[in-house]
Amino acid sequence: MPRPTKPSLVTLGDFFRFAARRFRTARLAYGHGTTNAVDEAAFLVLEALGLPVDRIDPWLDLRPTAAERARLLTLIDARVALRMPAPYLVGAAYMHGVRFQVDRRALIPRSFIGDLLVGGALPIGAPARVRRVLDLCTGSGCLAILAALVFPRARIDAVDLSAGALALARRNVAAHRLGDRIALHRGDLFQPLGGHRYDLILSNPPYVDARGMAKLPPEYRHEPRMALAAGDDGLDLVRRILAETPRHLTAAGSLLCEIGRGRKPLERAYPRLPFLWLDTEQSEGEVFWMARADLA
Repeated sequence: MPRPTKPSLVTLGDFFRFAARRFRTARLAYGHGTTNAVDEAAFLVLEALGLPVDRIDPWLDLRPTAAERARLLTLIDARVALRMPAPYLVGAAYMHGVRFQVDRRALIPRSFIGDLLVGGALPIGAPARVRRVLDLCTGSGCLAILAALVFPRARIDAVDLSAGALALARRNVAAHRLGDRIALHRGDLFQPLGGHRYDLILSNPPYVDARGMAKLPPEYRHEPRMALAAGDDGLDLVRRILAETPRHLTAAGSLLCEIGRGRKPLERAYPRLPFLWLDTEQSEGEVFWMARADLA
């Protein structure tokens, strides 16, 4: 029986199709900006060559150089062998067309809060009326940066406990030239903020419960554990945020918080709070909105 031969990889389309086949065969896990093998392969090969990542069709006939072909093969092999998320391999991720530098010091940017911000789905009236925004657990700084783009007159404070995550966030803030509007703080939730009050508090905190942490696919285990794990029921950080938020909101201010699959335990823990659940095309019951008056 003849030995199988390696496919001929000449064009970018060849590498794209080769990557998608390998990813499907390896049964990889997704969720770091893509949801399937085809989109993952397209993102990886396009970003690796510095091409626009929105469409692969215009580039299928491109013939990479020898050095580029070697890089693509290395990345494809690493995605399968290491189960490393593609954004970590290429050092970049996108939210709504906005590019962020990424590495293993922080979660790969992804949040339904970003969808709500950019989609204008928040019950806040005119964006220009939002003057002070706080991003708790900022990680790479992605939500703080999106908030600065959505609320053009706002100043943003962004807090994280991880010095490494803040160093990465600082790079992203500088890359988007927002250093005059976004201030980064290291500390535990509200601790470094003194008595400041905000029109809007955003938070995508750690919210994975103990059972979820035990079942994480390998791809997610490359991310910082402290940015994912939140105790037995996933609400360790959310409880503290709910308790401390009223002291840091203006009279008309509100909290927007992502909790993943924690809706049922949250509503059991706080049966009297009128959570307003804001859904997106990709999520249902994973982000809540709460006005200061309701929290107080």
